[in-house]
Amino acid sequence: MEKDYSLEGRKWLIVTLVLLVVTLFAAKLYDLQLGDNNYGDAAASNAYLNRTIYPDRGLIYDREGRLVVYNQPAYDLVIIPKDLKAFDTLDLCQTLQIPIEELRSRIATLKDGRKYSGYVQQVLMRHLTPEVTGRLQEKLFRFPGFYIAQRVLRQYNYTCGANVLGDIREVNQNDIMADDYYRPGDYTGDLGVEKSYEHWLRGVKGKEIFMRDAFGRLQGRFHDGRDDVAPEAGKDLKLSIDFELQKLGEHLMEGKIGAIVAIEPKTGEVLCLVSSPGYDPALLVGRERSKNYSMLLTNHYKPLYDRAIMASYPPGSTFKPTQGLIFLQEGIITTETAYPCSRGFISGGMRVGCHGHGSPLPLKPALATSCNAYFCWGFKRMMDNGHKKYASTRDAFEVWKRHMVSMGYGYRLGIDLPGESRGFIPNSNFYDKMKKGQWNSYSIISDAIGQGEILATPLQIANLGATIANRGYYITPHVVKEIMGVGILKKNRERHDPTIDKHYYDDIAMGMRMAVTGGTCRGANLAGFEVCGKTGTAQNPHGRDHSVFMGFAPMNDPQIAICVYVENAGFGATFAVPIASLVLDQYLNRHNGGLSPARQAAADAMASRHTVPGYTPLFSAPKRPDTATDASPTAASPSKTDSATVKSRDKQ
Repeated sequence: MEKDYSLEGRKWLIVTLVLLVVTLFAAKLYDLQLGDNNYGDAAASNAYLNRTIYPDRGLIYDREGRLVVYNQPAYDLVIIPKDLKAFDTLDLCQTLQIPIEELRSRIATLKDGRKYSGYVQQVLMRHLTPEVTGRLQEKLFRFPGFYIAQRVLRQYNYTCGANVLGDIREVNQNDIMADDYYRPGDYTGDLGVEKSYEHWLRGVKGKEIFMRDAFGRLQGRFHDGRDDVAPEAGKDLKLSIDFELQKLGEHLMEGKIGAIVAIEPKTGEVLCLVSSPGYDPALLVGRERSKNYSMLLTNHYKPLYDRAIMASYPPGSTFKPTQGLIFLQEGIITTETAYPCSRGFISGGMRVGCHGHGSPLPLKPALATSCNAYFCWGFKRMMDNGHKKYASTRDAFEVWKRHMVSMGYGYRLGIDLPGESRGFIPNSNFYDKMKKGQWNSYSIISDAIGQGEILATPLQIANLGATIANRGYYITPHVVKEIMGVGILKKNRERHDPTIDKHYYDDIAMGMRMAVTGGTCRGANLAGFEVCGKTGTAQNPHGRDHSVFMGFAPMNDPQIAICVYVENAGFGATFAVPIASLVLDQYLNRHNGGLSPARQAAADAMASRHTVPGYTPLFSAPKRPDTATDASPTAASPSKTDSATVKSRDKQ
C-alpha cells in the first residue's frame, strides 16, 4: 500500500503543536510557582505582616575624633494597598495638614508606578514633622492599611565638607536592579564617602513578623518574635580630613573658584579637600532636598562639581619639578648644567617668555626663579636626542610620558571618592593625529612648563608635593582613615614608586626650598618651619591666568603637602601662595592653637578678596552650631540614631 505523505506531515505538525502547548503551560506553571512572587506575596500577606526595620547608618568622624555626621529619626507614612479599608479621608488630611486632592493624587501616583503592588509596602508621604507624626500615631488605628515607618536623616555638625561627605537620596530603578539589598523607598549614598562607602555605612536590615486573623487584623508577633531579625547598624567612618582645616580652607576660598588639596605625605591621608564654591551639606536633607539639588545642579558656578578631583587644569610651573627629575634621571642634565635665559627661551624662530632674573642658571636656582627657558632647553635637548639615546623624537617622548605616568599624572590616582578625573598627558599617537605626523620639540615645547595639552587635577598636583616630600614615593591618596571595627582598607595603604632614582628628589626639594627663601614664593615662608614650594601662573585661553601653588613642610620631616588652585586669579604669588601659607600655618601649629590673631585677621582679609564678580554666598542652609562641641546632645554622646575645566580629556 502506498504511504500517504500528507497524513505523515500532519502527524508531525500535530505533535509539534502539542509539545509547544505543553511547553507553554510548563513555563507558565514555573513562573507562577517560582518566578512570580505576587501569589506568594498575596498568600503570605493574608497570614502575616513583614515589617522592615531599617538599621542605623554609620556615623562619620574627622581625624581628630570630632563628630561630623550623625543621624536623626525621620518618619514616613506608608501604606499596604491590600490592607486599605474605608477611612475618614477628611480626618486623615487634617492630621497630615494636606488637601484632600493631594492625598488622592499621591495614592493615584503610587498606583501608576512601575513597582506598584497591592501586597508591598508603598511610601505615601516622606519626612513627616515630629508634630504630625505624634498626632498621627494617636489616630493610626482609625486608618487601616496606614503605617509609620522610621527612617534616618543625616545631620551635620559642620557647614563645610559637602564634597567629601556627599549625601543620601532615595534609590532609583537602576540601584534596585544592581543590588538586591534595596527596595523602592530605600535610601542610598549619593556623592562623597556616603556613596563610595555605602556598603559599610548602610548596615543590614532587620524585620518583624506579625500574625493576622481571618479579618486581616494584627494579632501579635509570629512565634513570639523568635523569627524576627534584628537590624545591624552600619560601620562608623573615621575620616582623614581635619574639619577645622577644611573649614579654614573653605573660608579662604570664599568668592573664588578653585580647590585646595592637602595630604599627609607619609600616609596618603587627605587632610583637607576644598572645592569652591561649596555648599552646606544640610541643603540636601529632608523635604527640600529635591528643590535644593536642582538649584545647585543648575547654578552657573557648578557647586556640585568637585574641582579638587574632577577639574583638569594646566598645572603651569608646578610641573617643572617633574621635568627636572626626568632630565636628571635620563642624564640630560646634572645639577650643575646651566642654560641661558634671555627673558625667555629663544630658538628656531620660537620664543617662550620668562621674567627677568640672572642667567645662565643651573637646576636649583632655575626652580627657585621658575625659569621657563631652563626647562624648555632641557626638554628640547631630550626630544632632539642630544645624547643620541633615543631612536627618534617619538621614542624620547614615550620615555618622557612613562616617567610622568609613574609620578601620578595622566591616570586616576584612585582616591576613595567617586568621579575622579584622570587629567591628561598626551602620547606620541595623540600628536601624530593632532599634528598629522609633523611634530618635533618646538611643536610641543609648552609641555615642558605644564602648558599646551598638559592637564592635571589639584589632587595630582598635591600628590606630586607628597612624592617629593617623601623623596620618591607616594601612598594612594584617601579621605577615610579607618572603618571602625574593620581597620584601614588595603587599597588605602598601597605604595607607588616612580621611575626616578630616590636621590634626585633631594635636589628638587632644595630648589623648592630656595623658591620660598628667596624665589617666587617667599610669601609661603613660615617662622619655625622649612617650607618648600613652587608657584605656578597657568595660562588660560578663556580669560585671566590661574594662580597655583604646590609645596610641602617641613622640608626634612614633612607633615603636609598642599596644592592651591585659584581660577582666574593671576600670578601664583597673588592668591595661591598666601592661601597655602595660612593652611600650612593652621595645620603645623594645630597643637598650639592654630592661627595667631594676626594670622586669623589675614585669613579673614583673604576671604573678603573675591575673584568672582558680584559674588554672594548662595549655598548656605539655616544657621546652626558649627562645631561638634556645642552641637546637639548627639554630638556629646553620639548614638546611631538620636531619639530626640576647565577642560578634561579621558581618552587619548
